[in-house]
Amino acid sequence: MKKWHYPFLAFLIIGSYFILTEGRSGKDGDKPGKTEYLHSSGAVFGTSYNATYLSDRDLSHEIRQAMDSVDMALSMFNSGSTISKVNGSDGMQVTDDMFLGIFRRAMEISRLTGGAFDITVAPAVNAWGFGFKNSVPVAPNTIDSLKEIIGYWKIHEDNGFISKDDSRIMLDCSAIAKGYGSDMVARTLEANGVNDYMIEIGGEIVVAGKNPRGEEWSIGVNKPIDDTLSVRTELDTILHVTDIAMATSGNYRNFYVKDGKKYAHTIDPATCQPVSHSLLSATVLAPDCATADALATSMMVMGLDSAVSLCRRLPEIKAYLIYQDSLGEMKAYKANM
Repeated sequence: MKKWHYPFLAFLIIGSYFILTEGRSGKDGDKPGKTEYLHSSGAVFGTSYNATYLSDRDLSHEIRQAMDSVDMALSMFNSGSTISKVNGSDGMQVTDDMFLGIFRRAMEISRLTGGAFDITVAPAVNAWGFGFKNSVPVAPNTIDSLKEIIGYWKIHEDNGFISKDDSRIMLDCSAIAKGYGSDMVARTLEANGVNDYMIEIGGEIVVAGKNPRGEEWSIGVNKPIDDTLSVRTELDTILHVTDIAMATSGNYRNFYVKDGKKYAHTIDPATCQPVSHSLLSATVLAPDCATADALATSMMVMGLDSAVSLCRRLPEIKAYLIYQDSLGEMKAYKANM
């Protein structure tokens, strides 16, 4: 998936999402009353969030609290967050259950995908100009140096103690944290008795129940047309879904061209270089959004054939893969759908 300080980036990657709504937006201070669809939106994690939910009271404060808790655990841009403290240490005891839960899940997905997903890839992302540092020329000797500090097997956790094989190893949860944030907001709404909702953080979505018209939620997926300014928007398909999470990763919004060559933001942890293959975007539907987020990124690293193979191994996962065939035509592959 996807960087926290790029405003609205992940939302633009996934494409348009449709909310067929006839309700009103909730306002701070609303008291319990008529049950109707309310809306909450704003900025978080360097991107945007939107929540539409059926309730008799405004839950904007609770929604913000849920996202703030994720920020304190997983944001690299919050100096007081748990992940920032881990990145600044040689090794430390962690008592933050939220951080440990997502760290363990990230390691599971890393093993599942053979390292296509890797939360230690941040130095390579930064080196190619897609992180929070300025880009610098990436020479072969730089690639070799990066490989020394990238690899999920080089960081370990034992009863909450995080240790590193090299103190320079840096964790980056941006390809799973927005999805996890959507999961946390969904749990918060459910804890407050909400059964019908749509949560979106930077394009990572969780839906449940019905939309305001009593139907499944309609989510649009953009055609992966190269467009860093996000002015060319065309839908490839609309998915009608409920009680599921969804995330999309792609290279058509976040790339740059230097000396006539296109550099995509998806970095292969094995090579420490931008990927170059026929897969243009991967939309993943999963029981939880953290998994959908991480697997969408993994598939963009893997390429089409390996992504399809992964879906065959995981029948609970659905995917909508857009790729370019040998004739240059844009095609779509539906896995487990």
